[in-house]
Amino acid sequence: MQSAVPRDGEGNVGDVIAALVAADGTAAHLYADPSGRSLLNASLANLADAAHYLCMLHGRHPGVIDHAATRTADNAARSWLLQAADAFTAERSLLTQVAVAVGPLPSTAGQDQCDATVLQQRHALDMLAQSDRRGCAMGAAIALVIDWGAVRKILETAALRVGLEPRPSMLPTHAVTLSVADALGSDEASARALQFGARQLLGQHRGLWDLLSARASIRAHA
Repeated sequence: MQSAVPRDGEGNVGDVIAALVAADGTAAHLYADPSGRSLLNASLANLADAAHYLCMLHGRHPGVIDHAATRTADNAARSWLLQAADAFTAERSLLTQVAVAVGPLPSTAGQDQCDATVLQQRHALDMLAQSDRRGCAMGAAIALVIDWGAVRKILETAALRVGLEPRPSMLPTHAVTLSVADALGSDEASARALQFGARQLLGQHRGLWDLLSARASIRAHA
């Protein structure tokens, strides 16, 4: 069952984004649930698929957080952005390490179309994170940091399967991240833009997990 998500304008921005991630984020997706019960964790091939496509989506610099840093002048966000950008550099390194260690992308019918779809998603995230609408890029960056906790568990599962021991994430805590969202969303226009950016980022993640679930099903019935 999905969590109830407040409508735009209802409650603190941090509470709304937290509810959005709980309802529509990685951990809420049936395929990507990092608790260990999901199909994703059933095989190394599925984990390799996830690692390679996550690398395609988030493994390139500059990424969502880096773009947000160039679009945000708010003092309330500067220290958070510096920590988040620096920490996500390490996360990109982990992504690359895991993608190499788990082996090649598993052969799946419709490969070219899948690659094109994820490249389109990456382009959409680039455009979102470079939006001139004040608060939009930060909403995407905040949602990425919050949702990355669940993504990180998937990467850690893949890493441990192949003998890697990933270092702990240094991303800002959820509490600090959501407090930054509250500080930035002090007016209605900014609050709506933050929530829009968060919804769009989570929508791209959900689309990725839908795609990977379909790929796993194709391989299972090949």
